[in-house]
Amino acid sequence: MIKFGTGGWRAIIGDGFTKANVQLTAAALSEMITEAGQESQGICIGYDRRFLSREAAQWAAEVFAARGITCRMLSREAPTPLIMFAVRQLGLPYGMAVTASHNPALYNGIKVFTAGGRDAAEDITIRIEEQVAKLERTGKTIETDDYDQAVQNGRIEIFNPFNSYIDAILDHIDIEVIKEAGLKIALDPMHGVSQTSLRTILMTARCEVDVINERHDTLFGGRLPSPNVDTLKHLSQYVVEHKCHLGIATDGDADRIGVIDDGGRFLHPNDLLVMLYYYLIKYRGWSGPAVRNNSTTHMLDRVAAGFGQKCYEVPVGFKHISAKMIETDAIIGGESSGGLTVRGHIQGKDGIYAAALLVEMIAATGRCLSDIYEEITDQFGRTYVRDADYALTDMSKQQLQQQLFVDNKLPEFELPIERVDRSDGCKIYFANSGWAICRFSGTEPLLRTSCEMPEPAEAEKCIEAIRRFIEG
Repeated sequence: MIKFGTGGWRAIIGDGFTKANVQLTAAALSEMITEAGQESQGICIGYDRRFLSREAAQWAAEVFAARGITCRMLSREAPTPLIMFAVRQLGLPYGMAVTASHNPALYNGIKVFTAGGRDAAEDITIRIEEQVAKLERTGKTIETDDYDQAVQNGRIEIFNPFNSYIDAILDHIDIEVIKEAGLKIALDPMHGVSQTSLRTILMTARCEVDVINERHDTLFGGRLPSPNVDTLKHLSQYVVEHKCHLGIATDGDADRIGVIDDGGRFLHPNDLLVMLYYYLIKYRGWSGPAVRNNSTTHMLDRVAAGFGQKCYEVPVGFKHISAKMIETDAIIGGESSGGLTVRGHIQGKDGIYAAALLVEMIAATGRCLSDIYEEITDQFGRTYVRDADYALTDMSKQQLQQQLFVDNKLPEFELPIERVDRSDGCKIYFANSGWAICRFSGTEPLLRTSCEMPEPAEAEKCIEAIRRFIEG
């Protein structure tokens, strides 16, 4: 039952996500740490606000402590990027976050990080799965320490890297230019873990900060803890009514960002990624390529080319973005779901750092988001993105897999097709430079579809053709 997808292992609480499976996962990783002789370097563990997250982090720590592996436990719930930062800062071979990120409230899960604070690559997660299977076959008893006693005896160390993480972000942001702007910012942490970090950063920059949906609620207020046009309607209304310059939201573990502009309009993460890349090159004077996954806007390619740079496409999963950024010395990498990172920061997505950089961009340019995006489209043209997700049963997933990847069938599009790439999902490239993709989520029972076209009518027709094919 323990299978790692693009964003870690996630399962329904009480079904797949159980104490036994959490400790089985920890035992599998313990075997790998022991085989590599890394016991003294050890691991750090953090957790978010989800139901059973703190307890699950302690269950995992009990396993590492029993194996004599140095285990550092964060003192309170924390954003996933803060945990990744701690792995890098302490020079650890591994880190672990108990979170299901943006999944519905009935899910929880585990993300594993490797040296440098990166998402574990596929070869690492496959090895964990293999170790899990081996432990299950042998029926080997998983030894554990009592958590409180292990803390008392020093086998589990409690620490808090919050100040170092905040200082690292402040060092990468032009705080003085933000101070001069006098901005009013509305925050929506979506009942997750970002509000302390974001409020600290923005108030240090003398922003006026209002926070909504900050209380601890394991049901996330009845919403999906994923910042999108549907879940941020309250934030949009708040921004308009209270005359804020910007509204910022983060998902449940704060590695993704959602943005509302001063007019109450939702800014698609595609547009945010393009604007930040443009800002870093034109206004900060940086130089370098960009990286995106295969479901993210090709506008990024246009902007890169306009500045004599290249944009690299990789499969879905931020681990692929991180690896390509290191390989190419890219200055930004991101995905259409709101995750991005910038050169010099952690090698994983960070909604808190992205929010701080966005505020700097508004302050430094003295312009609202819509004006900045219009400046970009005046130079590079405009594209139109449409997205749709479809819930799947096991049977419907099997049928679609057969149609798309065995029978090689496609929806009936009106536009001529140039080529099809099935290396990661099914991506169709059209003769008009548009594209569409269908791919199965690596974290939820969903088929995700997206298309990007030069005209809005073409995008609507494309996404409708995909819908007919799926529901067909």
